[in-house]
Amino acid sequence: MELNHVQNLGHVADMILHKSPDALAIVKGSSAYPNLMGTVSFFNTSSGVLILADFKGLPAGTGTCRGGSIFAFHIHEGGSCTGTAQDPFANAGGHYNPGNCPHPYHAGDMQPLFGNNGTAWMAFLTDRFKVSEIIGKTVIVHASPDDFTTQPSGNAGAKIACGVIEAI
Repeated sequence: MELNHVQNLGHVADMILHKSPDALAIVKGSSAYPNLMGTVSFFNTSSGVLILADFKGLPAGTGTCRGGSIFAFHIHEGGSCTGTAQDPFANAGGHYNPGNCPHPYHAGDMQPLFGNNGTAWMAFLTDRFKVSEIIGKTVIVHASPDDFTTQPSGNAGAKIACGVIEAI
């Protein structure tokens, strides 16, 4: 069993290092967060979609417990990172949820980003969607962590960054 696990990790590392993603979102912060930027890469695999996220310019947490450095991270159903002064990414729409599932079981509910002095990097695997199903949707970073309870959006706070998912 352990050998299979190690082989799978090697396959993931090889994919990250040598395969172009099947889709990519270039994420930019709102006018309140002009230094926030990142990329989210989506890779089709035989086990689901591998998501690789890389961010810099996230608001840095303060204090011993680093309050303010966990950010909700979702795919939203809209196809635009435009909006209003009150909600700069209003046209990103709500969470991507084709199965009409309760939160946190929306297809677009992803793991939170854990800030590290303004940066974050993570990779995870999901079987909640295929890459082809999310092309043209948006990736959103929220100002607060997701509580995984509040309906429909997890009380995640303001949308602070957005990017449209495009096929490669």
